[in-house]
Parts: sequence; C-alpha cells; structure tokens
Amino acid sequence: MANSKTLRLTQVSILAALVVVLQLISYGIKIGTFNLSLVLIPLVVGGALFGARTGALLGGVFGVVVTIGCITGMDVGGNILWNVNPLLTALVCLGKGIAAGAAGGLIATAFQKKQHPVAGVIVSAVAVPVVNTGLFCAAMWFLFRDTLIAWAAGQDVVYYIFFGLIGINFLIEFLINIILSPMTERIVDAIRRSKL
Repeated sequence: MANSKTLRLTQVSILAALVVVLQLISYGIKIGTFNLSLVLIPLVVGGALFGARTGALLGGVFGVVVTIGCITGMDVGGNILWNVNPLLTALVCLGKGIAAGAAGGLIATAFQKKQHPVAGVIVSAVAVPVVNTGLFCAAMWFLFRDTLIAWAAGQDVVYYIFFGLIGINFLIEFLINIILSPMTERIVDAIRRSKL
C-alpha cells in the first residue's frame, strides 16, 4: 500500500515537473500575442491515470506557471491583462488550468467506467484544449471586455475572438493533442498495466 502511494506521488510529481518545463519552453514559441501551450498532454495523462482531482492539480500547476509568466512578462498578452487587473488575471489563469485538467480527468474516468479507456483518453485529449481556450475566451468577453475591444482594433470583436484569440494558437494546440492522443493513450495504458 505504501509503495503504491509512493509510486503515485512519484508519477504525479513527474507529470507536474513536465507541466512546468513544457510551459517554460512554450514561452519561446509565440504566435501573435500569446504563447503556444504545450502542457495539455501531461494534464490528459494525469487525469486519465488518477482522475479529476489529479487532473485539476496538474492544471493548477499549469495555472501557477502561466500566472508567473504574466507577472514577469514572459507571457506578453498575459502581462497586459496582469497590468489591467492582477487578481482577475490570476483567477483566470488558475481557473482555466484547473478546469481543463479536471474536465480531462472526468471524461477519461467516465469512459473507463464504461470499459472504453482508449476512447476516454482520446476524447479527453480533445476536450482539454477546448476547455482551456473556451474559458480564456469567456473570461476575455466577460472580465476584460475593454482590453478585448482594444486588441480587436476596430475589427468585429467576435471575429477577433475566433481568428485572433483562438485562431492559430488553438488550432495548433488542438492538433497537437489530437495527433499525440494515440501515443498518450499508449502511455496511459502502459502505466496502467504496470500497476497490475
């Protein structure tokens, strides 16, 4: 029993470290104003292996690193939001990360209970970037509307959300998750089998 708890703690710690490293690497990959998020696969793996709480925990780690990026200016768009309202920016960073990780874990667990773990990992890998980006866009619309309008620079705001905020960043994150979902499922399956 103690060995399984130690193993789980070690695995979650490794995933958390991966989240930190991948997010720091992503600060070097800018498309427009925002950075490309590379950390979503470890959230999917953690959620699929250990459930929604672990997915949420890993999402929280992601949110903390993003918040630090907003404060330090590594995340240029986030830094603008930080200067507008630090508290709301921190809540958005943490909230979207936690929700994305929890959603991935809930989805994977639901599919696993129905004896469809492969589909669960794949659907989870699709859902995590949708939740992450969707909550960010909702926060921009409801909490940072003036900033959103300024960024749109005269364009229709809805058009700007879809082709400016979501645009290429989301498509790349989404495609990375879809392309890597079979590999992600194999990783999850191999770790599950090693526990038997």
